[in-house]
Amino acid sequence: MADAAGQLVPVLEDLLGTELPIRLRTWDGAEAGPSGAPLLVLRNRRALRHLLWRPDELGLARAYVAGDLELAPETDLYQVLGALDRLISQSHTVSLRPHPRDLFGPQGRRLLRTAVGVGALGPRPPLPPEEATREKLTGARHSLLRDRKAISHHYDVGNEFYSLVLGPSMVYSCAYWPAGTTGLEAAQEAKLDLICRKLGLREGMRLLDVGCGWGSLLLHAAEHYGVRGTGITLSAEQKRGAEERIAEAGLSDRVTIRLQDYREVADGPYDAISSVGMAEHVGSEQFRRYGTQLYGLLAPGGRLLNHQIARRPNLPGEDYRMSPFIAAYVFPDGDLSPVGNTVSLLEEAGFEIRDVESLREHYALTLRAWVDNLEAEWDQAVKLTTLGRARVWRLYMAASAMAFEENRIGVNQILAVRTGSDGASGLPRSREEWLAKDV
Repeated sequence: MADAAGQLVPVLEDLLGTELPIRLRTWDGAEAGPSGAPLLVLRNRRALRHLLWRPDELGLARAYVAGDLELAPETDLYQVLGALDRLISQSHTVSLRPHPRDLFGPQGRRLLRTAVGVGALGPRPPLPPEEATREKLTGARHSLLRDRKAISHHYDVGNEFYSLVLGPSMVYSCAYWPAGTTGLEAAQEAKLDLICRKLGLREGMRLLDVGCGWGSLLLHAAEHYGVRGTGITLSAEQKRGAEERIAEAGLSDRVTIRLQDYREVADGPYDAISSVGMAEHVGSEQFRRYGTQLYGLLAPGGRLLNHQIARRPNLPGEDYRMSPFIAAYVFPDGDLSPVGNTVSLLEEAGFEIRDVESLREHYALTLRAWVDNLEAEWDQAVKLTTLGRARVWRLYMAASAMAFEENRIGVNQILAVRTGSDGASGLPRSREEWLAKDV
């Protein structure tokens, strides 16, 4: 069919009941859609089949990751994502798969003619290799073995790849951008120090870092606060990278990294526990156990800093799982819970909640910085992984940045205390005092 774009756009607008917020360029070179709108390129008919079989964000992601759907070189990624988000929101109330009885009406006949003409009908395209996660995950959700496989999928991509995206800090969580902060490295340094001050770290304390990543927080705490640190991770690549960095810093006698699940830790008590960007992997059905376990590992008067992404409680649905795209490609088995639920469960575990700080806007800035790093070294990123994997990371980080900016998700630091038998928290009376570095 000549002018495939010109045939597709009117049919899509008819189905959606609104003007398409993007412009399409099809494999035959034709273009259609609003002038000046973000331009998407359908490189082949397979892109349409991805969407026909899954007409939502996951179908779009599959087409993009597989290379069947492209952004025009002049198109801004964030503009495209904004336009597609509006389109997906609209399609929540308008089905792109008409009921069989509707196929006999004028709209249905037009849709069928167009679909046949442009070659959209056919078997479902094979899933991109990067989406093979669910098939590999067997056993009960959040069993020890299944969690190890889920974590390996995301974090064992390669330390060189993560170094390219994250920069020298090797911190894979929300940075902290107080006024005057310049650059990602300074913002991550500020975040690490903020956590250490909230935990009240002092010389000789024992610190447990749950989900320690590449050891950045432990390194900072040992170098600047004199603690003895233990980090646990389920990623073999992270453990290897963290141990290399610790040895280079000459801190192997004070910082230890273990390949271990938080449920397996039994060498408390610790004076302080940090859990930064890890609780999203715990699972809603395991979170009470998570809180109870960390509470039991703390000495009386010890502090927990739980840094965790949260979903908004007023969004549709009761499912705490990630979005379909994030669940399939990025964080399999991940859960997002409202911050109020997290606070309640930590209180049920015995903790006293002393402070909750939202860093939502800070995470948007962090994610945009990571996207900039990835795009600046795109060819090397592809070389270190695959084109599909690099596309997944670019898409998920940019989409996540917008989700934080638009208040669809948030991130919070919760400071909790295991009070002593006399009810003493060990914290000074004011926030200014307990945030002071010399306290």
